[in-house]
Amino acid sequence: MRKLILLLFLLPSIAFGQTTAIPDTAFEQALINLGYDTGTPDGSVLTASIDTVTYLWMQNQSISDLTGIQDFTALTYLDCRYNQLTSLDVSNNTALDTLWCAENQLTSLDASNNTALTFLYCNGNQLTSLDVSNNTALSYLECDTNQLTTLDVRNGNNTNFGYFNASGNSGLTCISV
Repeated sequence: MRKLILLLFLLPSIAFGQTTAIPDTAFEQALINLGYDTGTPDGSVLTASIDTVTYLWMQNQSISDLTGIQDFTALTYLDCRYNQLTSLDVSNNTALDTLWCAENQLTSLDASNNTALTFLYCNGNQLTSLDVSNNTALSYLECDTNQLTTLDVRNGNNTNFGYFNASGNSGLTCISV
């Protein structure tokens, strides 16, 4: 009897698989529109439907929270420009090569584990700090029109820069390259 009760308890997890919480209805609706989820927004998506996605275009979708993005483990390209994001953590998306998160309201951006990141466009936000010290493949950094006060990219890890723009940060008094 105990085994039967245990089986009945675990059956929904086995039958329906693991899910990823997607609390922002605009984000989930965008995933539905792209075919990664079905029906109407219910706060979750099957992880198996998103863990192999490599390209995600979420531009101008009125998204304010990208919670759930951490389970897009194969993601190499993310474009989430022109939304209402105030924070973004893509540190679990270690395959990420290109990140467009410009023109949001970001005060926090964590790309600290993204060593494959080569293109970072985070301009037009409200960032006061930006740490790119672990982004050793970074060749294109556009962080203009934020509220950066200092920016340090001189630690020796960022040797691939081909383009770097930090203009329009009125409080930026020191750039170390």
